[in-house]
Amino acid sequence: MVLNSESGKLAVFQGKHIRKINHEGEWWFSVIDVIETLVGGARPRKYWNDLKKKLLSEGYVEVSEKIGQLKMAAPDGKMRLTDCANTETLFRLIQSVPSPKVEPLKRWLARVGKERIDEIENPELGMERMKALYEKKGYPKEWIDRRTRGIAVRQDLTDEWKNRGLRNSIEFAILTNEIIQGAFDLVVEDYKQVKGLERENLRDHMTDMELILTMLAEATTTKFHRDRDTLGFEPLKKDARDGGAVAGRTRRDIEAQSGKPVVSSGNFRELTPRKPKKLGR
Repeated sequence: MVLNSESGKLAVFQGKHIRKINHEGEWWFSVIDVIETLVGGARPRKYWNDLKKKLLSEGYVEVSEKIGQLKMAAPDGKMRLTDCANTETLFRLIQSVPSPKVEPLKRWLARVGKERIDEIENPELGMERMKALYEKKGYPKEWIDRRTRGIAVRQDLTDEWKNRGLRNSIEFAILTNEIIQGAFDLVVEDYKQVKGLERENLRDHMTDMELILTMLAEATTTKFHRDRDTLGFEPLKKDARDGGAVAGRTRRDIEAQSGKPVVSSGNFRELTPRKPKKLGR
């Protein structure tokens, strides 16, 4: 089962194709296609209408608000409005489908939910699961260690941002761009283009040196926030610019001494020469 594939207009769900579309930065899936895959039968639309009534009776009154009408290619090739749901809403719908085909997925969702609760009580469990996932994907252990450290540095920085007045993801993204641009002379989207990425996480495709310089930039920015007792978006933005610049000067010094650029077009495929292991459940 694959819900969030990175490209194309179809997703694979239990071996069958599900129409999907990227809407406002996230994947949305055809509800009718998912229902037809899970329960079969010749009347998936009627089943979906009955399911909406069932959801309302269960207290899921937001069901109509969570479903979007988006244009997708119909079997006749024409673009037609189709009921769609993002991944979170889709999982909620699946939980209410009374079909034996759905039971394995429901058990998986229950297990994932328990794991998340366990991670809240013991955050080290989450870190260990993350390391295991990277190993299954084929990343070298040394890279995983640096990536893990980078996540901790990033979390420290975002905690500072929250405590110092930042409240929304747009402001977080702007400050992140300031740091990355200062360090690498590229904003995040341009950096991803250099590496040939689309929706993938940029840091998951950085080389060791790129990760180290990113950590330096973010750790320095955190230090500036604390040393300067910075509050508010614009002053924090200046700190981010200054923190990125520190890493940028280091990068240029490395490039001058080595004669090679630090920024690499290499992504996950080049970072992991050995074949990734098959992901288990």
